[in-house]
Amino acid sequence: MGLFNDILNKLGFGNKSSQTPTPSSNVTFAPDETPAPASPAPAESSVPAMETVDVVAKMEAMASSHPEALNWKTSIVDLLKLLGLDSSLSARKELATELGCPADKMADSAQMNMWLHKTVLQKLADNGGNVPDELL
Repeated sequence: MGLFNDILNKLGFGNKSSQTPTPSSNVTFAPDETPAPASPAPAESSVPAMETVDVVAKMEAMASSHPEALNWKTSIVDLLKLLGLDSSLSARKELATELGCPADKMADSAQMNMWLHKTVLQKLADNGGNVPDELL
């Protein structure tokens, strides 16, 4: 997802350190030394654990240092501005299309904006974001 991915990235979704130490391949042993047997590796899950992101805390921190007073809790335009993303009508239409906005709402920008704001917050919650019920 294009624009929604940008939103996730700006809020730090998926930013976990995934560096695992790798064994050194240039270890040498004396001729009479043998390496200790390797301990079995822990079983790895095929599904990575979802990291929780405190959306409200991150947005409030951004809002506190933003020069404009933005109402991101109710306005998709303000939410996008706060994240430093394009909040133009064309960008919002692109995001709405990406997220599957119904055609009848796309025809009315106010309805589209309300749908888009609610859907973005819901999708953030679906992706591991901690979003309070009153915002959903």
